[in-house]
Amino acid sequence: MANQWYMADIKMTAEAWEIAKAKFRRKYNHLSDEDLAFEPGKEDELVSRLAKRVRRSPDYILFTLKKGIADLESNRL
Repeated sequence: MANQWYMADIKMTAEAWEIAKAKFRRKYNHLSDEDLAFEPGKEDELVSRLAKRVRRSPDYILFTLKKGIADLESNRL
């Protein structure tokens, strides 16, 4: 059975996403604005899109997002 991942595992505000997005853009500079587009209610699409673009699993993207928004003051992702 495939791993289950849920965006509901993390709470992300638009402000937190702006910071996380900047971190993602620094780490993966090939991502476009379209790749990083965040719409409330469509978080799963964001995770799937990022996973595909960075060639990682959705679990990795969720882990990275959690890590990125856990410490918004840090520049590290």
